[in-house]
Amino acid sequence: MGNFSYILMFVVLIVVFYFFLIRPENKKKKKLEDMRNQLAVGDEITTIGGIVGKIVSIKDDLITFETGEDRVRMQVTKWAISTTGKDTNQK
Repeated sequence: MGNFSYILMFVVLIVVFYFFLIRPENKKKKKLEDMRNQLAVGDEITTIGGIVGKIVSIKDDLITFETGEDRVRMQVTKWAISTTGKDTNQK
């Protein structure tokens, strides 16, 4: 009976870790991936480095965007985009 209780506690611990750590992280990754796949020309974005700009071109995995009034163009890969639209002002 004692061994069964240890195994049961271990299984409960794994379930708790799944629902409180693993599952929310997977949902967050999926949401971020969906946001990156829905990017369109004209969207305001913020990169993971904190650069803010407006998308002017999307080719496969590369995104070209303009920053500020001086219209400097930069290229980044999609995985480097952290937020889009209204989310850029929330942090």
